[in-house]
Amino acid sequence: MEQTKNYFHLHLISDSTGETLMAAGRAAAAQFQSAQALEHVYPLIRTRKQLFAVLDAIDGAPGIVLYTIVDAELSAIIELKCRDMGLPSVSVLEPVINVFQTYLGAPSRRRVGAQHTMGEEYFKRIDALNFTLDHDDGQLPADFDEADLVILGISRTSKTPTSIYLANRGIKTANIPIVYGVPLPQALIEAKKPLVVGLIASVERISQVRQNRVLGATPGYQGDHYTDRALISEELKYARSLCERHNWPVIDVTRRSIEETAAAILALRPKWR
Repeated sequence: MEQTKNYFHLHLISDSTGETLMAAGRAAAAQFQSAQALEHVYPLIRTRKQLFAVLDAIDGAPGIVLYTIVDAELSAIIELKCRDMGLPSVSVLEPVINVFQTYLGAPSRRRVGAQHTMGEEYFKRIDALNFTLDHDDGQLPADFDEADLVILGISRTSKTPTSIYLANRGIKTANIPIVYGVPLPQALIEAKKPLVVGLIASVERISQVRQNRVLGATPGYQGDHYTDRALISEELKYARSLCERHNWPVIDVTRRSIEETAAAILALRPKWR
């Protein structure tokens, strides 16, 4: 019997994009299975006028308040107003910044959006994203040796979303579909630079995902072979054999999120290097 969930408001106030807050809030909320957060995200809050409008909205839907505001005056206003409303509020970054200041013996710059500056790392991510989009689904195989990573897998093993996620970390990623009986591009076999990783999943998982795709396909699409479990099993055996032949590591994504799959791949990189 499914447990009834209690809903609560989670207010996330940021002077930047709010990504840090969303990650922290969702990670914490995920630890409470009986509760479901109703997120209210307020990004780019940098003035008193903006902040007071947010606080009015919070007063109308009381809940937990998390914030990343580097301006001391605005932070103090949040603390004071939340105290008046009887609501819990937490500055997510402040304890971490204090630890850094104590250890490094230097004050922080208190610069809004410092992690999003358009420096070398930013342009590295943009370059990786462009490369990854250009090399999705086996495109431009002649360039595979320019990749940091090549992901292989049969259809519906989450190659593309994993590639894009990793590209956003600055990793040039190409992905190639494994088709039963079809040899891989010779350019991949000869590539020396990239780490090559195969993705697999259970027959049941792939069949289910493919069935959902067939349901949304255009009228007349024949998906019987695409979702046949016996044929999927053969595809997976073929994928495994290719990876074993070339000594490429394999990751089972059956119970992994995109983020978990990416983390498993990143864990392989130091060993491969």
